[in-house]
Amino acid sequence: MSERRYTEQEEALEIKSLRRILAAYANYQDAAERDVKRYERSFKMLPPAHKELLFHLGLKYQRLRWCISMNAAFIMNMLEAFEHPFDMSRYLDVGGDDHPSNMHDHIHVDCTHSSGRGDCSTISTSRSNTSLDEQHDNPQEDAKAHGSSSETVNKKDEEDHTARCSQPVGSNLGTSQGVHVSCNGDTDTSTAYCQDKDVSASSAVDNVTPRHCAGSLFKLNVPPIDVDKVRCIIRNIVRDWAEEGQKERDECYKPILEELNRLFPNRSNERPPSCLVPGAGLGRLALEISSLGFVSQGNEFSYYMLICSSFILNHTQEANEWTIYPWIHSNCNSLSDNDQLRPVSFPDIHPSSAGITDGFSMCAGDFVEVYSEESQESAWDAVVTCFFLDTAHNIVEYIEIISKVLKDGGVWINLGPLLYHFADSYGPDDDMSIELSLEDVKKVAYHYGFVMEVEKMIETTYTANMRAMMQNRYRAAFWTMRKNASRAKAQKPR
Repeated sequence: MSERRYTEQEEALEIKSLRRILAAYANYQDAAERDVKRYERSFKMLPPAHKELLFHLGLKYQRLRWCISMNAAFIMNMLEAFEHPFDMSRYLDVGGDDHPSNMHDHIHVDCTHSSGRGDCSTISTSRSNTSLDEQHDNPQEDAKAHGSSSETVNKKDEEDHTARCSQPVGSNLGTSQGVHVSCNGDTDTSTAYCQDKDVSASSAVDNVTPRHCAGSLFKLNVPPIDVDKVRCIIRNIVRDWAEEGQKERDECYKPILEELNRLFPNRSNERPPSCLVPGAGLGRLALEISSLGFVSQGNEFSYYMLICSSFILNHTQEANEWTIYPWIHSNCNSLSDNDQLRPVSFPDIHPSSAGITDGFSMCAGDFVEVYSEESQESAWDAVVTCFFLDTAHNIVEYIEIISKVLKDGGVWINLGPLLYHFADSYGPDDDMSIELSLEDVKKVAYHYGFVMEVEKMIETTYTANMRAMMQNRYRAAFWTMRKNASRAKAQKPR
């Protein structure tokens, strides 16, 4: 695809959005420290007898600070490895508000993996019209089905940008506008990470000062919702890249992988089938599909996700290299303090040693905008959507594009609920949200030429803390549909 040139206004918006996201990551530790101080203030309000009974909470708060510092150390190493495509010093409104309420960030990163173990990818950044929405994460505890919690990403915080995409498949490294990062780059991602529990909280990040996090980024006023998004990413790491997330992956990803294996039994190394994975998140499902012998492309749209997936896919040197503490930001429904403060190591596998197929890539861009291009028509043997359909403003448009990109006879495998992300969007822009029942979704699919082959419901979770006292479960719709082009044409209105 030809590269898209940015206007000065678009570049200014892109830089502001990226600065906002980097600032959210960079301010993670300060925001978490404010939470701990709030816990301590509440503890001080207790009567002396109650304080004596709960004396151990003081030690817990110190342990929390250490866990926060370890999470921050990982984040700082991740930011140090991230290469952005713009001069971040431009368009800086010194002393002004870098977080206008109507500004939305939509982001996309391309990372194309070669078959070699040591050189696994190239990363570049681009734009899109969608944002990270963690609506599947942490529903409220009351009877309002799957409502947002305090750590759930704000539905109305969708970012407005433009999109492009690198070459969709192939063994060549996909190069597009941006700065490239190799899998085994010269950034030392381990020097600042410390597992010695005697190290003070501040020393964990002393050695890491990412050039885009220094100075102005730490001084920005970061909205709480932006830091909540960072916490969502930390939980997504468990879902995609930790041993603890295996149960959830088995519930969500395993049925998809088994179905692909059944539908494409004779995969040729010379001409492997191709599979598109919109809403790829941190990239694990797309990688697993590639490891089955497919040319697999993940499509993602948020810098929150993409900065993290880029680091895991391209900068981890070995399995279980990093340790985070993903459950420390909620004191609710814990069986014990040790459960709440338990460590999680990742990645459970070394990505570049996972047997990926030559041509594995991550494509940055808004799904509708990128895959509406003529070059994508009838380009894919399979499309896999997992917890993706309900991220649409217009789900009909999603289904139309899925039909368009599939070859005649191609298959669409879906798993997920219908928790429409913009259903309660009451912002000033009054975002469109088309919310269909499952029955209507299937009717739309039939209109665009799909024929149902497999259908069932699967119970699963999304970034769940498996040791918590509360578990939010979905009855997710799972199906395999096959595209029949002649049927779709017959149904087109005259």
